[in-house]
Amino acid sequence: MLTEIINHFKTLEQRPLERLLILVSGLLFFWILEGAIPFIKPNYKRNKLQHAYINLGFTVIHLIIHTFLALVIIKISDWCIHHHFGLVQISNVGILGSIAITFFILDFCVGWLVHITEHKVPLLWRFHIIHHADNNVDVTTGLRHHPIESILRGMFFFIGVFIAGAPMYAVMIYQTILVFATAFTHANINLSTQIDKALSYIIVSPNMHKVHHHYKQPYTDSNYGAILSIWDRTLGTFNKLDSSKIVYGLDKYHPNEEDENFIRLMKEPFGKMEPKN
Repeated sequence: MLTEIINHFKTLEQRPLERLLILVSGLLFFWILEGAIPFIKPNYKRNKLQHAYINLGFTVIHLIIHTFLALVIIKISDWCIHHHFGLVQISNVGILGSIAITFFILDFCVGWLVHITEHKVPLLWRFHIIHHADNNVDVTTGLRHHPIESILRGMFFFIGVFIAGAPMYAVMIYQTILVFATAFTHANINLSTQIDKALSYIIVSPNMHKVHHHYKQPYTDSNYGAILSIWDRTLGTFNKLDSSKIVYGLDKYHPNEEDENFIRLMKEPFGKMEPKN
């Protein structure tokens, strides 16, 4: 059974339609759940569907870019295996150990490290603003990334795979979990405070990540994690805010009334912008 699972994920990168189906199924599941148990009542400029079109436009570009970057990831993984390089390759921990090591390293690099870097480096923050400019965070917000940010995230993915010496099956298992985790943390769903708090000790819960989307600092500069909450809790970037006080958007950098203007969002990082404090 385990061998079949490993073989399935080992070649998943070669099946783009199946990967797309995984993404779409996650989006649809939480899209439906948002309607059943909404966290807040959205205030879309037009309607939920139009809002989704804007965000899915960025998502499609993100997926195209990462389809090409995946070819590099495969090369890095093969090189590490061939040259016996990386933590997985030198530790000889077996299949489950390889999955665990890859998961932790990628979640640190692709989840926490790239995210805090985008917030702390002014040039990179310009591009990450597009993600934070959304005034109605929902499941479609998860992959709302400027193309330049998508490339940057790919670079950190390369670093993580290289350090881990990760086999492709472990990479694809992490990436599949990340797709669902991203949809879950951004979805406009209302979990009980007790459940959300309990989840946040292990994984990034919806309310924990929504603090990150609050329009004011220092909340914007906290809770950077993607899947595991351990990075924020141990590295001093964890923050809490009563969920009823969360307001999305930005208090500077980008006009909130233009959060659904696709062309302006694409051009925004290249224009004049108020420096980040």
